[in-house]
Amino acid sequence: MFKISCRHLWKVYGAQTAKGNSRHTSAQLEQLVRHQGHIGAVQDVSFDVDCGEIFVIMGLSGSGKSTVVRCLSRLIEPTAGEVLFDGQDLLRFSNQALIKLRRHKMGMVFQGFGLLPHLSVLQNVAFPLRVQGVARRTREARAQEVIALVGLEGREEAFPRQLSGGQQQRVGIARSLAIEPDLWFLDEPFSALDPLIRSQMQDEFLHLQQKLRKTIVFITHDFLEALKLADRIAIMKEGRIVQIGTPAEIVLQPADSYVAEFTRDVPRTSLLQAGDCMDPLPRNTPAGPVATLATSAAGGLRVPMQTPLRRIIPELATLGGACWVVDNEDRPVGSITCETVVRALADAPRVQSPAQNAGHAP
Repeated sequence: MFKISCRHLWKVYGAQTAKGNSRHTSAQLEQLVRHQGHIGAVQDVSFDVDCGEIFVIMGLSGSGKSTVVRCLSRLIEPTAGEVLFDGQDLLRFSNQALIKLRRHKMGMVFQGFGLLPHLSVLQNVAFPLRVQGVARRTREARAQEVIALVGLEGREEAFPRQLSGGQQQRVGIARSLAIEPDLWFLDEPFSALDPLIRSQMQDEFLHLQQKLRKTIVFITHDFLEALKLADRIAIMKEGRIVQIGTPAEIVLQPADSYVAEFTRDVPRTSLLQAGDCMDPLPRNTPAGPVATLATSAAGGLRVPMQTPLRRIIPELATLGGACWVVDNEDRPVGSITCETVVRALADAPRVQSPAQNAGHAP
């Protein structure tokens, strides 16, 4: 079961779309948007997010990405569709049940830090637990744990005005983690930061994710940020999802010219992994030759499939020849040579046909 899914999600603004009115079908909403001047902020969006996945939704300003994440948490009421959290449709939750879910299972971080200026770092981080009614000693102990997790030990008694932008964002992240959420929404959390601080926060975020393995829906308009953070990316345009895929799939097989424009200047050596550009071994290779191959590869360079290409190139330049690509059980599944690398870097993106892209979302 997926942690969160949405099915045929719509958010349409206009006279004929009353708040939460699910009587409209997708076809009817399509007609309202196309022919009657209604605004389709989110149009027939469907996707699934696995447990522990970083799912990045990106697009230009006005593409609908922030509206989607607010519909997922019901900060904005969708016009139609389903939002499934652990298999339960959130659109059927009462207000009381929804408030309880947000307080105990959802963490949210937005571009504005939203810190309470009269509270210290410790008090800000502990505030969600205070709302839950958690005893002071317990909530402050938990707040202290997450403050240490985000690297702000020693700043517990500082007030927001005494912190840098990056430190304030860390407080916001710590506050959202204090309740130990099952699902974490982040809406452009780093976009207000200076470039160097932003890069550092992205690194810290990935380090946190390695420890916590949260299910994350992350919103950004920065494609390089999406490539750095995402397990999968959904690209939106005018309220619709254009393509969903891994970073490599988005760059190497863009669904259309719009996606290709996003990916045009991406440095491929930072994106491609060994598994993306290897020459695979034949699938039906007999057991004997595979064993011989594993033995012969033992003395050479062996790299996991997830190894970035930029780390392999210097080794190939030094050693020459080939390196073996191995799976999670250290079995050879392919090889990479200098020729393989050149071919991967020179290969132009292949824009998919409409038929190829038809299955990009549920």
